[in-house]
Amino acid sequence: MKKIGIIVIGYGHVGKGVVSAVEVAPDMELKGIIERPEAIDRCKEENRGIKVSDKIDDFAEADVAILAIPTRQVPRVAREVMSKGLNTIDSFDLHGTELIKLKKELEQTAQEKEQVAILAAGWDPGTDSMVRATLEIMAPRGLTYTNFGPGMSMGHTVAVKEIAGVEDALVLTIPVDTGIHRRMVYIQRYPGTTFEDICSEIRQDPYFSNGETFIEDTDDVSQLVDVGHGVRINRKGIAGKTHNQMFSYDVRVTNPAVTGQVMVSSARASMRMDPGAYTMVEIPPVYFLAGDQNELIAKLV
Repeated sequence: MKKIGIIVIGYGHVGKGVVSAVEVAPDMELKGIIERPEAIDRCKEENRGIKVSDKIDDFAEADVAILAIPTRQVPRVAREVMSKGLNTIDSFDLHGTELIKLKKELEQTAQEKEQVAILAAGWDPGTDSMVRATLEIMAPRGLTYTNFGPGMSMGHTVAVKEIAGVEDALVLTIPVDTGIHRRMVYIQRYPGTTFEDICSEIRQDPYFSNGETFIEDTDDVSQLVDVGHGVRINRKGIAGKTHNQMFSYDVRVTNPAVTGQVMVSSARASMRMDPGAYTMVEIPPVYFLAGDQNELIAKLV
């Protein structure tokens, strides 16, 4: 059986997690990595024998492009990649109206190019979204609280790094409970920049519009980085007319490794879908798994 050809766009924390997951996937083959020109030599050194380029046209044999890039680059890059004839997988991590807006945009491109785009394919949004849906199946009425952390938030960290004057950054998400969070922001500034100006930009960013944000200056962010993270999802609801149904889902993960694995599993699912743009809750779970579907159903059901 022909293996699914994968290219990875971006080789940061998540990109490395994607490469690792593809290398052990039984039905996939890593066709190459797309990286910024200034980072190509470093990427080649870490991935000997793997093709590395800054041009998508160098990978004509690929089937799926996994976009291990910042959330705010996803809309442009996903449309460009689909126009080249590849499915796209992203880990867009903004919820609500921003996600729906992107879904509508990519749906149009996917239909025009007859490709598949899977959006928000991480662990939240992503597999946690599937857990929340499952809990509502069991208790349709009630309340669900998602508590992240404590751990490093990739999306928030990237957003701070993109602010002018920031040399390096780390954002930790600390759960207060009932879905309320505290963001601990550590910034390493370039000489001549003003701490107060950077703080003002951080607080205006939509990533930091919910919950408390605390910002600290530091000389060396690298000494603080730990990519571990976690989530606890609690639901209290009603099944039929029976009250007090209690559910809890609690995990601790290495953030980029799990994000990369979910994106790779989503690449497999994309090859089984009709053209269109999808989130993970819209896709049959068995589509994400390697192997014969009847055998998987017999094992899981």
